[in-house]
Amino acid sequence: MEQLGLSLLLGISYGMVLFLIAVGLSVILGFMGILNLAHGVIFMLGGYVGITVARSTDNFIYGVLTGALASGILGLLIERGVLRFLYRQVLDQVLVTFGCVYIITNAAYWIWGTFPVAAYVPPELAGSLSIGQVQFPVYRLTTLGVGGAICLGLWWIQEKTRYGAVVRATMENAQMVSGLGINVTPVTIVTFFLGSALAGSAAILGGPMLGFINPGIGTDVLFTALAVVVVGGVGSVQGTLAGALMIGMINTLTTTYLPELAIFSMYLLMVLILLVRPRGLLGRKIQ
Repeated sequence: MEQLGLSLLLGISYGMVLFLIAVGLSVILGFMGILNLAHGVIFMLGGYVGITVARSTDNFIYGVLTGALASGILGLLIERGVLRFLYRQVLDQVLVTFGCVYIITNAAYWIWGTFPVAAYVPPELAGSLSIGQVQFPVYRLTTLGVGGAICLGLWWIQEKTRYGAVVRATMENAQMVSGLGINVTPVTIVTFFLGSALAGSAAILGGPMLGFINPGIGTDVLFTALAVVVVGGVGSVQGTLAGALMIGMINTLTTTYLPELAIFSMYLLMVLILLVRPRGLLGRKIQ
């Protein structure tokens, strides 16, 4: 029983990292109609920059902040540079962002080389906490707390602020919002920056769970984020959280008890959700 409880806690903490990675992709797709296949390499850049800064300054918080900032800026450059001309043009978005994946990946090879970079864990988070007769890593507990706080903050922004009201209204009926004369460009800029920055912060916060950062990790992270969005539903913070936690727990449980199925568990869940509820658990209709 204690092993099961530990596995569930590990799965929830992993799910929080998946939530931070995928929530920006989900909201951007639901709000702006943009399928950003460069989301994975945006995560990758945040990991490289954040780990480099954290090691050079020996400060974990600086690493998280600079990683998030680097990813936010890169995401904003992609959106302002090319994607703002391709709203609702999914095929063009796929081609352009796929090209960005190759450009940014090769830039990472040039700057950081081909060898994987190990995640940074500060000494104060390197220990374990006793829970019954099992040990739970402190950094996972920290990630769980930070992820939960960010989730609550995003929920408050979505439900209680004018910015959130504009985002929700645009998801429901973009033509009505335009007809009311609301300028959504500032909201678009903030949304893309915030979604990209959260992915970058996840690369530092969840680095020890995800393993090494390398130029190829962007593709793996993208597939995982897309699975979370499919399971949870497009455009929903709550749905993304539910999808991330489900995938995190199922992945951890299958790794512990049915390791031969672990590599397939996420995709089996995704297929099942698509068969039963094509919009995902709490998804919105894409216009």
